[in-house]
Amino acid sequence: MAEYYLISQLPSLDGIGENTPLPITEERFLELCHRFSGKNVQKELDDLKLIPSRDCERSTVALIDAWNEGEQNLRLALGKVRADKLNKHFDMDVSVSSGLMQIARTAVEFESPMEAELFLNRYRLDFLESLRPINPFAESYLFYYLLKLKLLSRIRKFSEESGRSAYQNIYHSIMDGDSLEAEQ
Repeated sequence: MAEYYLISQLPSLDGIGENTPLPITEERFLELCHRFSGKNVQKELDDLKLIPSRDCERSTVALIDAWNEGEQNLRLALGKVRADKLNKHFDMDVSVSSGLMQIARTAVEFESPMEAELFLNRYRLDFLESLRPINPFAESYLFYYLLKLKLLSRIRKFSEESGRSAYQNIYHSIMDGDSLEAEQ
């Protein structure tokens, strides 16, 4: 019953433009969840990341596992396409769909890193929407909502100048053979 009350008071995140302020912060959302949900849900929400670690453990929530797998596969596809473009070897230990490889190819072909990132975020939002629980009052809706909130927040942090700088740092790191993890 507490989840029903919690979910019913959340503002909608549907139809929000990239320049529109978000109706709720991640901190406020988590505060509400801590007040109205159980310890297991709270822990899963606190641990939820947009970018799963390479060796992330399975979750107790199917939606989180589906998100993590989808995001890891997208990153593998991007790595493969970027490596191929540089004539470098890239060893993938899983196979990804041809559709996902095409998404990666399209993203890599953008001249502007900002355009590529916006394209990838639209893909991510569409992918997340495919995971949206049918029952809007199901516990899993909280995980969907937090992922969407994180994605929308992330998009608002983009700036062309800082993006270009980060892109150049990553590019030089790859060319020099260094390992660099993206910030979350």
